[in-house]
Amino acid sequence: MTGTPHDTAAPAVPPTTRPERLVHLLSRWRYAFLALTVLVTICLGVVGVGVFGKLSGGGWTPDDSDSARADSLLREHFRSGSPDLVLLVGAPGSVDEPQAAAAGRRLTERLRHDTRVRHLDSYWPEGDPALVSRDRRTALISLRLRGGEHATTAAAEDIRRETATGAAPLKASAAGRAVAKRDLERQSRHDLVRAELIAAPLVLLILVWIFGNMLSALLALSVGGIAVVGTLALLHALTGFTQVSVFAVNLTTALGFGLAIDYGLFIITRHREELAAGREVRQAVLVSVRTAGRTVFFSALTVTLSMAALLVFPLHFLRSLAYAGMSVAALAGLTAVLVLPVCLLVAGDRVVGRRGPSPSAGVDGGRGLFHRTARTVMRRPVLTVVLVVPVLLCLAIPFQRVEFGLSDDRALGAASPVHRATDVMRDDFGTQATSMANIVLPGLTGTPSRSLDDYARQVSRASHVLRVDTATGSYAGGRQSAPPAAASARFSGHAGGWLSVVTDAEPFSVEGGELVRALRAVPAPGPALVGGDAAALADTRAVVGDRLGSAAAIIVFVIFTLLFLFTGSILVPVKAVLLNLLSLTATFGAIVHVFQDGHLQWLVGDFLVTGTTDTLLPVLMFCIAFGVSMDYEMFLLSRIMEEHRRTGDTGSAVAYGLEQTGRLFTAAALVLAIAMAAMATSPLTPLKLLGVGLTLAVVLDATLVRMLLVPAIMKLAGRANWWCPRSLRRVHARFGVSETEAGEAIPGVPGARGTSPGGRTSGELPPDVTRV
Repeated sequence: MTGTPHDTAAPAVPPTTRPERLVHLLSRWRYAFLALTVLVTICLGVVGVGVFGKLSGGGWTPDDSDSARADSLLREHFRSGSPDLVLLVGAPGSVDEPQAAAAGRRLTERLRHDTRVRHLDSYWPEGDPALVSRDRRTALISLRLRGGEHATTAAAEDIRRETATGAAPLKASAAGRAVAKRDLERQSRHDLVRAELIAAPLVLLILVWIFGNMLSALLALSVGGIAVVGTLALLHALTGFTQVSVFAVNLTTALGFGLAIDYGLFIITRHREELAAGREVRQAVLVSVRTAGRTVFFSALTVTLSMAALLVFPLHFLRSLAYAGMSVAALAGLTAVLVLPVCLLVAGDRVVGRRGPSPSAGVDGGRGLFHRTARTVMRRPVLTVVLVVPVLLCLAIPFQRVEFGLSDDRALGAASPVHRATDVMRDDFGTQATSMANIVLPGLTGTPSRSLDDYARQVSRASHVLRVDTATGSYAGGRQSAPPAAASARFSGHAGGWLSVVTDAEPFSVEGGELVRALRAVPAPGPALVGGDAAALADTRAVVGDRLGSAAAIIVFVIFTLLFLFTGSILVPVKAVLLNLLSLTATFGAIVHVFQDGHLQWLVGDFLVTGTTDTLLPVLMFCIAFGVSMDYEMFLLSRIMEEHRRTGDTGSAVAYGLEQTGRLFTAAALVLAIAMAAMATSPLTPLKLLGVGLTLAVVLDATLVRMLLVPAIMKLAGRANWWCPRSLRRVHARFGVSETEAGEAIPGVPGARGTSPGGRTSGELPPDVTRV
């Protein structure tokens, strides 16, 4: 094997850190270890494939919220609430014509006796005017199905397929949350395959271009493959205990390959630099683990803990994405630090391609693009800040008018049959078919009372309320519009009573929020639970607002603490947090401008404009982007600190650090942007928004922030960058990282003390410079 003779003949580098010692131990059984890794990965892949049949399309609302409890009581005790499946049954002429009516009755009876159906409401035979379109050519059959989420979605899909071909001369289409979830899962799986087919070849080409070597590119990709496969297996295991969102798999793939390739790029690049500097294979591997591996460890830990902040939200959607993000980041870091070095030992010097590294280029001669950029910026740091910060603030302005909502059938896209069917319900039926709210009174038992009558009258006076139906009759405008009928008995039972509220307000709108507040403000004759889509949005917004501060505090604390332990500086973590907040706010503003206001659709692909921004996606983007941006921050800081330890000159350290890592984190950002942009090709609006938003966040961070603002601000701060109070200096000395990137003696490596890969020697730091 190429490079093996040098490896065995050279004196071994005594490992000094735990990762080094572990890699040194694994290298003794390198082939057995890699064979075991391949076998375990294959087994995990077999397990992970099973996750696709167990994913959830829900989890957007807290389980213990008023709206969730109201919907649960309605389903379990009153056989009512939001239907799982709505069949829109169309006739060639009127649905009341004898042939159509007979076919409708046959279909209704067949479904009524179906064991999968818990309860149904049909236009036939009673002729309920709320269940027929204005032109009387379409009627509704509303079904509530038995079982949990997976059972209802499977049953809804089967019933949709059966009625599509077995209702002649009638034609049936389907709407409702169960078929929407099934289509969401199917489209998400299809988008995952398409995104991989788009992203994988592009990423491989970029990696080959960066390294000039196919083997190095494949090694970087393998880190991502192991991380993704392991995370899918973990998600499959989690489906036995909790809901796992369909979007968790898409996030796993995009984030996993993006992070893992970042880590692979960093370690392989450092390894190639050490080989180019004359180090032998084993020595180069151990030095790379000690230096780049340390940065990768801190970066993976930062992303993992940033994603953990999502666990403060009691929402299965965000929690399952937290599990996915934490797992894939941790596995990517472990694979990069443990498996990749062993692969490099086996590969020898074959990882050095035609485009070998030139560590000193652009530093000694100042010829590199990133070196020149840093020097130009630092000559005019104030001007740079004055020009760049207003650009980011202008991008952030639209975020001031954000209106939060939740995803509904419109997230599936205009081509979705479920969306088209739901649009027919919105356009051709009365508001009672689509805009409903429910109020459950669990403490109200016995015969209908005067208090219920008074309560229904007050509810009917609320804004946006058209009609209220309950056990004591129907109400509108504060008066009883109809006495109780035979159907009114369904509004009461041993579990209490409930009211059906017909409204003209769209559930996910400003008016829907006003309706929920008005209903909850009406004094009730006992505990009252308001349910329905508008109430679900209100409850989700409330819990996100309550927990958002905690999540943000966790992320800021984690990043500040880890960067302090990484650098020993106070100002550097503060600068990183503030710049991240600035770039993320700019990203959120751009998202509102595009997805809420509907601008630039030609650029991001077609989607349905609802006038709202999903409540949960900015929270998710915040956690992901905050963690990922720390990748580039740590990559850059590691080399800046390395040079600063040698010279004590902040200006030259920043120029050196940007030259050494600029091409690296630009390539990493490009790879991650491609993975996220591939996700944005999905017709599903949440995936498109997430893909576009994270792509923009990565691009802004790698260009305006890392290349311009960081050098400018560090130049302005000067020696203050490295200031640390004496008390915290003792904390860093005890708990921080003591190994330097390359500035201290490396036992067993001739000439290693104070020698950079470019061959420059270090001197003692000036006495007025604090060593970090």
